[in-house]
Amino acid sequence: MSTSEAGRKGGSTVRDKYGEDYYRRIGKKGGTALKEKRGSEYYRTIAQKGGQANVSKYGSEHFSQMGKKGGNTTKSRQDPDFYSRIGKMGGAAKRQKRSRS
Repeated sequence: MSTSEAGRKGGSTVRDKYGEDYYRRIGKKGGTALKEKRGSEYYRTIAQKGGQANVSKYGSEHFSQMGKKGGNTTKSRQDPDFYSRIGKMGGAAKRQKRSRS
């Protein structure tokens, strides 16, 4: 048995014993502990590192293509009035001040 097969078997056993919600609970517990330990700025830092790594790996054109693909998919799935409705919602929302580091 390979290590990936053993891991899958162990994960299935835990899921069967404790239920799928168990993973949500322990993930939230771990995320909360990490936030308390390192602060919320930690998440911003690792997100920026991940974004920079993806730009280096795929190039900025990749993200432009992904955005267009997602936009076209949304456009095809929604009614013609969709963008008008969400634009009005965004315009009515309270603005938050951005803190520049």
